[in-house]
This record gives sequence, C-alpha cells and structure tokens, in this order.
Amino acid sequence: MRPDPRSPDPRSLGPRSPGAETAAPYPDTFYSRTLADARRRPALTGRVSVECAVIGAGFAGVFTALSLARAGMRVALIEAQAVGWGASGRNGGFVSDGFASGAAAIRRRVGAAQAEALQALSSEGVEILRHEIATLAIAGADPVPGILRLRRYDRSEDLRADATPEAPYLDQAAIRRHLETARYKHGIAERTAFHIHPLNTLRALVAEVERLGGLVFEQSPVTGADLDGPLKVLTTPAGRIEAPRVVLATGGYTGPLVPRLRRAILPIATYVMLSEPAPDLLAQAIRTRMAVGDDRRAGDYYRLVQDGTRLLWGGRITTHAASPAGIGRALRAEMLGVYPQLGPLKTDLVWSGLMAYARHRMPQIGPLQPGVWHVTGFGGHGLNTTAIGGRVTAEAILGTSDRVALFAPFGLDWAGGPVGLAAAQATYWALQVQDWWRERKEA
Repeated sequence: MRPDPRSPDPRSLGPRSPGAETAAPYPDTFYSRTLADARRRPALTGRVSVECAVIGAGFAGVFTALSLARAGMRVALIEAQAVGWGASGRNGGFVSDGFASGAAAIRRRVGAAQAEALQALSSEGVEILRHEIATLAIAGADPVPGILRLRRYDRSEDLRADATPEAPYLDQAAIRRHLETARYKHGIAERTAFHIHPLNTLRALVAEVERLGGLVFEQSPVTGADLDGPLKVLTTPAGRIEAPRVVLATGGYTGPLVPRLRRAILPIATYVMLSEPAPDLLAQAIRTRMAVGDDRRAGDYYRLVQDGTRLLWGGRITTHAASPAGIGRALRAEMLGVYPQLGPLKTDLVWSGLMAYARHRMPQIGPLQPGVWHVTGFGGHGLNTTAIGGRVTAEAILGTSDRVALFAPFGLDWAGGPVGLAAAQATYWALQVQDWWRERKEA
C-alpha cells in the first residue's frame, strides 16, 4: 500500500523546546513538544510522612493538593508517570462551564435547585483556572478567549432562548464572519470561555504546590495501599508514604489498586490531530482565534494554535485500542467535510489519551472511606470540573465546607466492565447515526 501523503510525520513539528531533551517521558504530542518548563521531578525513595497524600498528578489531583497546600497542610503528589502524563496533558484545552452529562439529565436526577448549584460550581471552576493563570503569570498557558458552540442543522429556537450578553446567538451570516463554511447553521459565542495549553498550565500549578512546601514524585506508581487504619500507608517500588488522609485522583489510567474505584469508571480513548504550519491556508477557512465545537452528540472540536499557524482538531472516541493513523484519517475526513478548501493541509501528528467516564457521565467526587477521598470521572468536560472538584475535595478534608455533598448522587456506580465498554461504544455509534440523520432531515 502506498503511504498516505497526509499521514503524520512526527519529525515535522520542528525542534522541541529548550531543555525538552531532559523532560519526563511524555507521549509525543503538540503539548509535550512545546513545554515551557521541562524539569523532572524525583521518584519516591525511602519513607516519607505527610498530612495528605494525593495519588495522580493530573488536574484533579493537583488542584486538590494546591488548595490543601495553601491552607498550610503538608501534601505529597504521587504520579506513576509524569505530571500531566494522562488526559490532563493531552486534551483539547477547552475551558467552559457545564458537565458532560448535560443540564437536562442532571435536573432529572437531582432536581432543579441542586442542578443550579452544580452549574454554579462548574462556572466557578472556569474562574478558578482563569484566576490561577493570571495570578501565577503562567508561562506558556496561552489563554485565548472565546468558544463558538455551533449547530449543523437548521433549528434555532432553543439557542435564541438561551442566549445571553455573555453568550450571544449567532445566525449563519454571523458565523460566516468567523468561519468560511456553510456547514454550520446556528450557534452561540461563549465569550467567558477560553482555551489553553493544558500541560504548561498544569506543570506551573505543580510548581506552585512545590513552592508552598508540597512534595511531588514522578515515576512512582503506587503498588500497594493499606487504607484501613488511621494512618494510611502507600508503597511504591522504592519508597513508602504514610499519611492520615489519601486522595485518589487517577482518572482514565486507574489501575486495580482500589477495585471499587476501578470498577466505577470506563476508560474511553479520544483523539487529536495537529496540522503542519500553514497560516495562509488556514486563514482562508478560519478567521478567528476562538475555539470551535459543534453540538453533535458525537461531535468535533478544534482551534488554531501557535499564533494561528496550526490547526488542532479533536474528536472520535473508542473503547478499544485504535490506530492513531487510521483515526487521523477519520478526523481529517471530518475536517474536510467542514472545510474542503483545507485539502492541501498536511497532518503532522496524531495522539490519543484515556478519559475516565462514569455511567452517569458526571464527576465522581466524595469520601470512599474514613480518611480516603476519590476525585475522578471527568471525561468529556474536564478542565473546569477538575478545578472545582479539587477545590471542594480539599474543603471537605479541611472541614471548611460540605460542598462536595452536591456530588453525592453521582457515586461510584458499577460501570459494567467489558459489557459497559461495549455498550459505550455502541452508544457512540448510535449517536453518530442520529447526528447524521438529524442533519439531513433538518438541513
């Protein structure tokens, strides 16, 4: 078979950032190649005592540790790979309010008042991230305001009704001022939302944890855990941590350490591709630095990066290992369905990452047993929800609020194991078919 001329060439992204040759072993992504700070953290060795140990240095674990450290608690972050190695360092970088479950499903489960309180928490999560990037002056976070939420079929009554000054309704003519395509019919411009370089942001937050006296250990998988006594004991290949409190924040890469937690999540893979540098070609299609996401239930999301010179396009999910090259071709086909004028655009890189989904598609945040908390299940809407999830978990540990109780109805439900994964994949395929039919029926 002749090689695809648009297939990814990992060499074509250009040189890595200064010092990247000493970086922890990240997967090859746009984010790992553009690190603002490539320092490694040591592996855990010997015996360490802290007041709280947090397993998992993704956004959920880091925000928990940061809030505790700011309150004066001595904390340790323990990461099996590298800070942000999982979905926290590979995602699309969108920061907006809401949850993956959707407002209507949340209201049905908990009622209007609690749904409104949860929505307020999700909005607070957006502001937490915005505040941290600004006050810490995070180098390389590259925040860019605005996300366009667009619709590919011709019905607008609900969008018009939900529009606000901060999220105005866009008709097709308004959309065309930003995007040279006839694919989108209606939309909303979320002006308070933004997008970022997630890995640079996360690594800077970890540096702040360290500045406050927190300990951070990489390449330190937790291989054993005694969580039943008043003093919890975690063991790694070369060390041991003792703490009266433990937080489990392991996401889509959760292993068998705590079986109840592992049974409650579905590890779902999502995919992202990055184009070659082509600012003039991209400008023919995309005339905005706002990010874009369509409102299909199996939709795509994309944004310009590196000062508008490259296109980052994400979408597709699988519940089994899939060829990044094959998924890259599928993502490229989606891109050309919206922007046929980008036919000459080459793909430089495709990567994937595992997200943690619960059956109810809400974060799973709360106490597991005395002295042990879990903060996971952020698939589909992670950056704002990890920020607020970490904060309310820390508040519960410190005894300063019981806001974590708002998440109690969304517990560690069994996700169904292999049957659950098969059902999730079948649901995704069914949603794709429904999206396809709706677009043609209401074109």
